[in-house]
Amino acid sequence: MNTRAILIGGIAASLVIAMWEMVVEAVIPDGAGFFGPPIAIGATLVRDLQGASNPIPFDLAALVVGLAGHMMNSVILATAFGIVIGRRGLGTPGLLVAGIGWGVAVFGAMWFVVVPAVDPLVLNLNGVAFLAGHMMWGAALGLLWSRFGAADRSLSLRAA
Repeated sequence: MNTRAILIGGIAASLVIAMWEMVVEAVIPDGAGFFGPPIAIGATLVRDLQGASNPIPFDLAALVVGLAGHMMNSVILATAFGIVIGRRGLGTPGLLVAGIGWGVAVFGAMWFVVVPAVDPLVLNLNGVAFLAGHMMWGAALGLLWSRFGAADRSLSLRAA
Protein backbone atom coordinates (compact mmCIF):
# COMPACT_ATOMS: atom_id res chain seq x y z
CA MET A 1 0.00 0.00 0.00
CA ASN A 2 1.28 3.45 -0.87
CA THR A 3 1.51 5.38 2.40
CA ARG A 4 2.18 8.64 0.58
CA ALA A 5 -1.01 8.30 -1.49
CA ILE A 6 -3.02 7.48 1.63
CA LEU A 7 -1.71 10.37 3.71
CA ILE A 8 -1.66 13.03 0.99
CA GLY A 9 -4.97 11.90 -0.48
CA GLY A 10 -6.69 11.46 2.87
CA ILE A 11 -5.51 14.69 4.45
CA ALA A 12 -5.86 16.91 1.38
CA ALA A 13 -9.31 15.51 0.58
CA SER A 14 -10.34 16.11 4.21
CA LEU A 15 -9.38 19.76 3.79
CA VAL A 16 -11.50 20.04 0.64
CA ILE A 17 -14.67 18.82 2.32
CA ALA A 18 -13.95 20.67 5.58
CA MET A 19 -13.55 24.03 3.89
CA TRP A 20 -16.62 23.44 1.72
CA GLU A 21 -18.78 22.49 4.69
CA MET A 22 -17.53 25.33 6.88
CA VAL A 23 -18.13 28.00 4.23
CA VAL A 24 -21.54 26.63 3.21
CA GLU A 25 -22.74 26.33 6.80
CA ALA A 26 -21.58 29.91 7.45
CA VAL A 27 -23.53 31.43 4.56
CA ILE A 28 -26.76 29.44 4.21
CA PRO A 29 -29.83 30.50 6.16
CA ASP A 30 -30.16 28.51 9.39
CA GLY A 31 -26.68 27.02 8.86
CA ALA A 32 -24.58 25.50 11.60
CA GLY A 33 -22.07 28.37 11.43
CA PHE A 34 -18.48 28.46 10.21
CA PHE A 35 -17.10 26.21 12.96
CA GLY A 36 -20.32 24.16 13.15
CA PRO A 37 -19.23 21.18 11.02
CA PRO A 38 -16.03 20.28 12.90
CA ILE A 39 -17.70 21.03 16.24
CA ALA A 40 -20.56 18.72 15.27
CA ILE A 41 -18.02 15.98 14.54
CA GLY A 42 -16.33 16.65 17.89
CA ALA A 43 -19.70 16.25 19.59
CA THR A 44 -19.17 12.53 19.11
CA LEU A 45 -17.05 12.79 22.26
CA VAL A 46 -18.19 16.16 23.68
CA ARG A 47 -21.66 14.81 24.34
CA ASP A 48 -23.15 17.86 26.06
CA LEU A 49 -23.43 19.50 22.61
CA GLN A 50 -25.96 16.90 21.46
CA GLY A 51 -29.33 18.57 21.06
CA ALA A 52 -27.87 22.00 20.21
CA SER A 53 -29.58 23.99 17.49
CA ASN A 54 -28.10 26.02 14.67
CA PRO A 55 -25.88 27.87 14.75
CA ILE A 56 -23.97 25.28 16.74
CA PRO A 57 -22.32 26.97 19.75
CA PHE A 58 -18.54 27.34 19.70
CA ASP A 59 -16.67 24.79 21.80
CA LEU A 60 -12.86 24.69 21.53
CA ALA A 61 -12.52 21.10 22.77
CA ALA A 62 -15.13 19.86 20.28
CA LEU A 63 -13.46 21.86 17.49
CA VAL A 64 -10.05 20.26 18.14
CA VAL A 65 -11.53 16.77 18.55
CA GLY A 66 -13.66 17.26 15.45
CA LEU A 67 -10.80 18.41 13.23
CA ALA A 68 -8.58 15.56 14.40
CA GLY A 69 -11.34 12.98 14.06
CA HIS A 70 -12.30 14.26 10.62
CA MET A 71 -8.74 13.96 9.30
CA MET A 72 -8.25 10.57 10.95
CA ASN A 73 -11.45 9.23 9.39
CA SER A 74 -10.45 10.61 6.01
CA VAL A 75 -7.09 8.80 6.17
CA ILE A 76 -8.82 5.56 7.22
CA LEU A 77 -11.30 5.90 4.34
CA ALA A 78 -8.44 6.75 1.95
CA THR A 79 -6.77 3.49 3.04
CA ALA A 80 -9.98 1.58 2.29
CA PHE A 81 -10.20 3.36 -1.08
CA GLY A 82 -6.66 2.22 -1.87
CA ILE A 83 -7.47 -1.37 -0.94
CA VAL A 84 -10.79 -1.53 -2.80
CA ILE A 85 -10.24 0.78 -5.77
CA GLY A 86 -6.68 2.10 -5.94
CA ARG A 87 -5.04 -1.11 -7.12
CA ARG A 88 -7.39 -1.73 -10.03
CA GLY A 89 -5.11 -0.01 -12.51
CA LEU A 90 -7.57 2.76 -13.32
CA GLY A 91 -6.32 5.90 -15.02
CA THR A 92 -7.09 9.41 -13.84
CA PRO A 93 -10.65 9.57 -15.26
CA GLY A 94 -11.51 6.18 -13.76
CA LEU A 95 -10.08 7.13 -10.37
CA LEU A 96 -11.97 10.44 -10.46
CA VAL A 97 -15.28 8.66 -11.12
CA ALA A 98 -14.48 5.93 -8.59
CA GLY A 99 -13.57 8.59 -6.02
CA ILE A 100 -16.87 10.40 -6.52
CA GLY A 101 -18.71 7.09 -6.17
CA TRP A 102 -16.67 6.34 -3.04
CA GLY A 103 -17.67 9.74 -1.65
CA VAL A 104 -21.36 9.04 -2.30
CA ALA A 105 -21.06 5.63 -0.61
CA VAL A 106 -19.30 7.17 2.41
CA PHE A 107 -21.99 9.87 2.58
CA GLY A 108 -24.74 7.25 2.56
CA ALA A 109 -23.12 5.17 5.27
CA MET A 110 -22.40 8.20 7.44
CA TRP A 111 -25.68 10.13 6.97
CA PHE A 112 -28.08 7.21 7.23
CA VAL A 113 -26.30 4.73 9.51
CA VAL A 114 -23.35 6.04 11.54
CA VAL A 115 -24.34 9.64 12.33
CA PRO A 116 -27.90 8.93 13.60
CA ALA A 117 -26.52 6.24 15.91
CA VAL A 118 -23.33 7.94 17.10
CA ASP A 119 -23.54 11.72 16.63
CA PRO A 120 -26.98 13.07 15.66
CA LEU A 121 -25.74 16.68 15.94
CA VAL A 122 -24.12 16.21 12.52
CA LEU A 123 -27.66 15.96 11.12
CA ASN A 124 -27.92 19.72 11.79
CA LEU A 125 -25.73 20.18 8.71
CA ASN A 126 -27.37 20.70 5.33
CA GLY A 127 -27.75 17.23 3.79
CA VAL A 128 -27.40 18.37 0.16
CA ALA A 129 -24.23 20.32 0.97
CA PHE A 130 -22.94 17.31 2.94
CA LEU A 131 -23.51 15.06 -0.09
CA ALA A 132 -21.83 17.57 -2.43
CA GLY A 133 -18.92 17.82 0.01
CA HIS A 134 -18.47 14.06 0.06
CA MET A 135 -18.51 14.01 -3.73
CA MET A 136 -15.80 16.69 -3.75
CA TRP A 137 -13.87 14.74 -1.11
CA GLY A 138 -14.04 11.63 -3.29
CA ALA A 139 -13.05 13.54 -6.42
CA ALA A 140 -10.03 14.99 -4.64
CA LEU A 141 -9.12 11.57 -3.27
CA GLY A 142 -9.39 9.95 -6.71
CA LEU A 143 -7.35 12.67 -8.39
CA LEU A 144 -4.67 12.59 -5.72
CA TRP A 145 -4.61 8.81 -5.84
CA SER A 146 -4.02 9.01 -9.60
CA ARG A 147 -0.96 11.15 -8.88
CA PHE A 148 0.51 9.61 -5.75
CA GLY A 149 -0.86 6.07 -6.03
CA ALA A 150 0.90 5.62 -9.38
CA ALA A 151 3.95 4.34 -7.52
CA ASP A 152 1.92 1.27 -6.49
CA ARG A 153 1.06 0.50 -10.11
CA SER A 154 4.60 1.02 -11.40
CA LEU A 155 6.05 -1.16 -8.65
CA SER A 156 3.57 -3.95 -9.34
CA LEU A 157 4.24 -3.73 -13.09
CA ARG A 158 8.01 -3.99 -12.53
CA ALA A 159 7.56 -6.99 -10.24
CA ALA A 160 5.45 -8.85 -12.82
